[in-house]
Amino acid sequence: MTGGKNEIGIAGYTLAGGRSTRFGRDKALVEVGGTPMLERMIELLRRVAEEVKIVAAANKYTTLGVTMVEDRWPGEGPLGGIITALEDAGRSTARPEWNLILSCDMPFLTRDWLAFLGERAVTSKAQVVFPHSASGPEPLCACWQTAAVAKLRSEFESGVRKVTAGIALLRAEVLDEADWKRFDSAGRLFWNMNTAADYEEARRILEAERK
Repeated sequence: MTGGKNEIGIAGYTLAGGRSTRFGRDKALVEVGGTPMLERMIELLRRVAEEVKIVAAANKYTTLGVTMVEDRWPGEGPLGGIITALEDAGRSTARPEWNLILSCDMPFLTRDWLAFLGERAVTSKAQVVFPHSASGPEPLCACWQTAAVAKLRSEFESGVRKVTAGIALLRAEVLDEADWKRFDSAGRLFWNMNTAADYEEARRILEAERK
């Protein structure tokens, strides 16, 4: 994938089903660098994935020209969105072995990091490959094996909602600082926007970098 779009069958999904309660408005649509966050994530995924889709509540974001996958459990958190994506991948004609699944609010992700993550996944014996940062595990920037969905669905149906609890059921490969640091000299690669203050900080940093 280092030379351009990947040729190894990874699908891309961005999760945009959150309620943005702490943020105060739909953070998928706030602009950073003149582009709505959701569109930024879509463009990133298009550079490393064969097919890109959005997982969200029904009838949202239909104007973006991207295939929508209705979140089967809206309001139930990102684990439900991940399961929705993996079940969609399993039903698709291409049926990719791996799926790069991202939250829609990570403004400092880069194409080079995502390409590296995908390359590690397709050679891995694990069922999920994800980074671990100073803040802890980063499962909303991860590659998930399509075949792992049955175990995740079973855990979800038993009442579990934490993504990390789902990961605990799977064979996991963790990418630590030695793997991702060269893509993130500023320490912001996995930074996400939970609040309006986070958004303003991200916008300030990116605008300063453009000058």
